Amino acid sequence: MSDDQSVQQAHRTRMAAKKRVVDERIARAQESRGVLILLKGNGKGKSSSAFGTLARALGHGQRGGVIQFIKGRRETGEHLFFRDHPRVDFHVMGHGFSWETQDLARDREAAEAAWELAERMLVDPGYQILVFDELSYMLKYGHLDAQRVAAALSGRPREQNVIITGRTMANALTEIADTISAVADERHAFRLGVKAQPGIEY
Repeated sequence: MSDDQSVQQAHRTRMAAKKRVVDERIARAQESRGVLILLKGNGKGKSSSAFGTLARALGHGQRGGVIQFIKGRRETGEHLFFRDHPRVDFHVMGHGFSWETQDLARDREAAEAAWELAERMLVDPGYQILVFDELSYMLKYGHLDAQRVAAALSGRPREQNVIITGRTMANALTEIADTISAVADERHAFRLGVKAQPGIEY
């Protein structure tokens, strides 16, 4: 057997073994239901991932709902893109970052109004996917009760998928999540002196 044939045979053996492992995992994953996905971490890309998944779901004919809990002082690209989609209900509920608003009462009032809307979405089986962008900060700042949020998420329709973004996640959410992805921050253009730009940061 030539060296090339040996390499090819070794590759086939490895791939056959890998296929057996993958096939076994697929065979075990037979439950069909919606999932709760948490996108956390200090790195850039959490909201981008959430909206990319929303676009994928729309491609499959699903209906989506979006609530942005903080953004509101600047028009975002995702809002401009999705707001007129016939199968997306898009709500920008925040007034901006807390260091910009500097109004605790107003921020808590906005958080409560946004969550009341979220609770209505979470009992509506007509939504196959929901994106709660930057919801985690509402729990971190004490604007919303984590147990109340977790209870609504746990009681949602069985087939409904939910994605929540934010740097940190309350334990009440991590305990019930199905998928948790952490986006790391190794470098950011802002710290190199590059200003935020449309299409990249918002």
